[in-house]
Amino acid sequence: MILQGDALTKINEVSSDSVQTVVTSPPYWGLRDYDNDEQLGQESSPEMFVFNLVNLFQKIKRVLRDDGTVWVNIGDTFFGPKGGHFDSNNSITNSSTGSEYRQKRKAPPKHSYLKVGDLSGVPWMFAIEMQKNGWYLKQDIIWHKPNPMPEAVNNRCVKSHEYIFLFTKSKQYYFNADAIKIKDIRRGSVWSLNTASFKEAHFAVFPEDIPALCIKAGSKEGDTVLDPFMGSGTTALIAQRLARKWIGIELNPEYIEIIKRRTAQSELF
Repeated sequence: MILQGDALTKINEVSSDSVQTVVTSPPYWGLRDYDNDEQLGQESSPEMFVFNLVNLFQKIKRVLRDDGTVWVNIGDTFFGPKGGHFDSNNSITNSSTGSEYRQKRKAPPKHSYLKVGDLSGVPWMFAIEMQKNGWYLKQDIIWHKPNPMPEAVNNRCVKSHEYIFLFTKSKQYYFNADAIKIKDIRRGSVWSLNTASFKEAHFAVFPEDIPALCIKAGSKEGDTVLDPFMGSGTTALIAQRLARKWIGIELNPEYIEIIKRRTAQSELF
């Protein structure tokens, strides 16, 4: 089921205690403009972005089963007027599905401690605020990217990882470690997975293995998976392949058409 609109509003239409696991990758702060007034990620400060994101997950608590899990892939950005490079010839960074990736933007308001050029620290800022709001932070998984996006920098290492945080709302929760073992060995907390491209030019696409691992570990066949930021719909697609039900929320109608084509989903609520 696809719900079109902003996640903060549309989550109210999801039934209480109906979701077993959440697998999502929210828009990153200051990294991309989706040309929509209701979008997340264009707040004036990382703190405001984190506040809005945590507020959404507080609403998600109502729909998540007591033994459910929440998996959030989140990256970081540098503080200042520029977020990185833009190349109109690169299908990962072009503007066909939104404005410039890592767009050149005006300098944000002066921050109490972040300086221009500082790494903002958004992932851990978010994780700590989730803890303060009652969530259990059970793991910080490192998504290692063997094929990271090239960066024109020579004063630091190329960024080749992001975080996947595992949260639960209860101390006891469902987790199937056997479902994601590697040759009878328990999977570690560093996942080496190549980044993915997509022919319809959505700028950033989950590698299919990420939602596959999260869904296998966090749910059983017939359970419901939620993605409040569907993007190109990879989480829904994998949930469907794994015999799970799915609910997704997406603000951009162009993305919804992509999702419907990928999942052969015909219903739009």
